[in-house]
Amino acid sequence: MRLGHVLFILLLATGSARAQEHVTFASLDGNGTEQPTQIDGYLLRGKGAGPLPAVVFQHGCGGLLTGVGHQPESRQMDWAGRLNARGIHVLMVDSFTARRSGEMCSQSGFKLWLYHKRPADAYGGMAWLRTQPYVASDRIGLMGWSNGGGSALMALGRGRANGRPAASTGPDFRAAIAFYPGSCDPARLGTDWTTNVPLLILQGEKDVWTPYLPCKALADLGKALGGPVELHAYPNAYHDFDWPNLKRKELHAYTTSKGVVPITGEDPESHADAIVRVQDFLARHL
Repeated sequence: MRLGHVLFILLLATGSARAQEHVTFASLDGNGTEQPTQIDGYLLRGKGAGPLPAVVFQHGCGGLLTGVGHQPESRQMDWAGRLNARGIHVLMVDSFTARRSGEMCSQSGFKLWLYHKRPADAYGGMAWLRTQPYVASDRIGLMGWSNGGGSALMALGRGRANGRPAASTGPDFRAAIAFYPGSCDPARLGTDWTTNVPLLILQGEKDVWTPYLPCKALADLGKALGGPVELHAYPNAYHDFDWPNLKRKELHAYTTSKGVVPITGEDPESHADAIVRVQDFLARHL
């Protein structure tokens, strides 16, 4: 099934059955010199008369699809349901399957080359959405989690970290949200990093996998250089604090090169606040 052809699958998400459409689209990773990668996407349509705004989702280092049933993971399905209810389409981008890539969370699984291709996937998703008659083509946003959040920072960055592909034309994303983004650090993205796109970063202060203080330094830098960057920190939140019903756990298999053992788990209070902030942010900018 290729571009424009959809496979309808009924899923249970956020308490109700919804139709998920499998689509394919071209990444912008070819840059005009190589054959672009055909990327898998999962579209969930917003409720209401169109054309409606849309948001591109970028998954974390574990990938989009679960090991059981190969369906999109519950965190993104939960967020998609909330956005759909507010009249926003969601396109979940799967950067791994087409490239036959497994997880990128462990030291042995991390693939730097793929990390830098992910902005091209996001812009390819936006280009595909713009061709759909039910999408408001000038009202498309971006949301990313962890590795996908870091990809969003690269995609939107001005300066050394600018990851927007040369093949991407037309307006940029209208707004972006990054949850506990990877590489959120001036040492990784450069001391000239900022963005023209309104950006909301949501970060847990107890996060040891993508730490808060370097991320705050990057957000402060972006604002100082004139970028519309907002950072909200949650004092009691670890990584994955917005993943519904995720029990707190230590991920020893993903111990970092610096010996840090990642900790993940939902923080219900932070999660509830993030829902309100995301909805308000998108209402203002989309």
